Amino acid sequence: MTASKPQSSPPPVKTEVTRVVCEQLAPRIGDLTYNKELALTAVRRALADRADIVVLPELVTSGYVFATSEEAWSTAITLADPFFADLSAMLAGTRGVVVLGFCQDAGDTLYNSAAVVDASGVRAVYRKTHLWDRETLFFTPGDRTPPVVDTAHGRIGVLICYDLEFAEMPRRLALAGADLIAVPTNWPLVDQPAGQYPAEIIQAQAAARANGVFIACADRGGVERGQHWTQGTAVINQYGRLTATATDAEQRTTADLFLNLSRDKAISPHNDLLGDRRPDIYAQETPLL
Repeated sequence: MTASKPQSSPPPVKTEVTRVVCEQLAPRIGDLTYNKELALTAVRRALADRADIVVLPELVTSGYVFATSEEAWSTAITLADPFFADLSAMLAGTRGVVVLGFCQDAGDTLYNSAAVVDASGVRAVYRKTHLWDRETLFFTPGDRTPPVVDTAHGRIGVLICYDLEFAEMPRRLALAGADLIAVPTNWPLVDQPAGQYPAEIIQAQAAARANGVFIACADRGGVERGQHWTQGTAVINQYGRLTATATDAEQRTTADLFLNLSRDKAISPHNDLLGDRRPDIYAQETPLL
């Protein structure tokens, strides 16, 4: 009798507490040197606070409200820029992971990108798929699906700002096994009814609840060329509930999470958020009656 080949066991689900810190920073438009140091200082501060995962805002190394294409190009960096090596070196000897937005020089093209960095270097880069408003004047939209990066703390998916408002994006990351979706963002401040959360935060809560994943949004602060920001930095649990938000006094959020809980998609004894999906129905043409 031939012995059957032993089946490999799946990797164990990490069950320890993960500290997620989102830093709500105010970069200076066009000041690459200042912004790099701002980002490194924020990561250093978060690591001193025992952060495992640090999320920084969208385009944190460049600023956002560009006046011209030339100004955007002047702040663009490649993955070979010493900034990423410095960041990785800062993480040496730790299990820390940083997700941050940057203006990416891709040769003859600019992208609004986000990098996932740990002690080994840049693990992944995501190029924003859905460009907002004047971003279309400077950036090319990404044409690849967002990544899910397997880290020491769980699986981290990445979106950037406006991407989160397209339900297909967080759903795709959830289907790919993301435990946490990190979202560098610059949410422009708009009028909203008194006493209500900004619509962007509500959107993030809905995405977390619909997909049973944790979501960490790092918004930005300050005022840039007259543009105020929502300052909506928040960490949201897998039930869609706010776990931590930034305040005027503390421009950061800190949340201790059991990210492994996102692996359980059961919401009742008879329901599963992903198992109850009906792709066979979704693929059908909707009749107009």
